Amino acid sequence: MIWFLQGQSSQRDVIEGARKALPPAIKVYASHTQDRPEITGMADVAWREPSDPAERVEWVLAQAKAHGIKVILTGRKTAIYEDRRADFEAAGIDLVTGVRSPAGYRLDDKTVFTAECQAAGLRVVPALTVTNQEQLAKAYKALAVEGPVCVKPARGIYGAGFWRLEEDLEPFYALAYPDNRRINARTFIDLYGASQEPQAQLVMPYMPGAEVSVDIVVERGEPIAWVGRRKHDLTQSFERDGPAVELALATVRHFGLDGIISVQTKDDISGVPHLLEVNLRYSGGIAYTPLAGINLPGIFACRRLGQPEPARNWVEGMQIKIISAAVPSITNAKE
Repeated sequence: MIWFLQGQSSQRDVIEGARKALPPAIKVYASHTQDRPEITGMADVAWREPSDPAERVEWVLAQAKAHGIKVILTGRKTAIYEDRRADFEAAGIDLVTGVRSPAGYRLDDKTVFTAECQAAGLRVVPALTVTNQEQLAKAYKALAVEGPVCVKPARGIYGAGFWRLEEDLEPFYALAYPDNRRINARTFIDLYGASQEPQAQLVMPYMPGAEVSVDIVVERGEPIAWVGRRKHDLTQSFERDGPAVELALATVRHFGLDGIISVQTKDDISGVPHLLEVNLRYSGGIAYTPLAGINLPGIFACRRLGQPEPARNWVEGMQIKIISAAVPSITNAKE
């Protein structure tokens, strides 16, 4: 039996991929801290997680023992489980958090991640970390001489807080068109200086090339299966090799990661990929990867449970366009 704890928005798709690949006799469990039947209803058994983190980890451990669950994939707030790895392993449970020890969470700090990648010779977007207005202004001035500049928080996911800084931009532009993620440089610096508790920021050269997200099934640092998604405005295309994919694979190997990992890269003006970040969890876009013929959640679940893997039938030349769709809600959560 395998249990998928609360994760990102794609938790539904990860559960569905595992359920399709596993034999019917193997139960798939899922849980969430909110009433989300449209997600957990994809599993054979659905539970509601306690909202308190301390209570939650004890509850998860007790439920897993009581129901003979052999594999648990965490999604959010994974550190509370990693801190208790010894207890899960003593119960014969394969705990999958993305890392193998609490020290692995240092990678969530993008300053640390950048420094360690540079030390390891992994090509990464260079960055200056700032914590006050004076440092920000100085870093921006230094980098703007070379070309466009961007900033993002030292901690965060899904590109939250990313902005391109532009000197000649109308100050109101960022409010009128927030989705464009462009802001007047002086306005951003002034607002940062007015912050009561300014969040550490990375100031970086802006790379204008394509962004690639590589979803990877990893076992103790060894990549097993992967799909790269190259983003082109409204569409995405798939790739399984090439410089961006190779860079992502080298990254998960170097850091010895474990689970379903997402690595983001960005091409410079010459098309050379650089690491943006590594996410110790599955991505929001992992739902699209089966369209390339690779069921990553299914491969993960089957391998962890000692079952035959689903076939890998790579689809060459596939492109996708993301659309919105309504999902019916299942009112009777399974017990």
